[in-house]
Amino acid sequence: EREWLMKVAVDPDLCQGHARCWEICPEVFSLDDVGHGTVTVDVVPVGLEAEVAKAVSNCPERAITVS
Repeated sequence: EREWLMKVAVDPDLCQGHARCWEICPEVFSLDDVGHGTVTVDVVPVGLEAEVAKAVSNCPERAITVS
């Protein structure tokens, strides 16, 4: 059992709609009506931490944060 909950957020002011987050981890990210990334879960499911980390590192605008 993990000791902390991984939460992720997309800053809508920074996101430019490259959709890399959604392509990498569609279980956590979605796209809104204009193609900008959004988060679909409050807490990252166990086992998807690596995919979320990859999405963070692949965001050209650094619009994704993890806490």
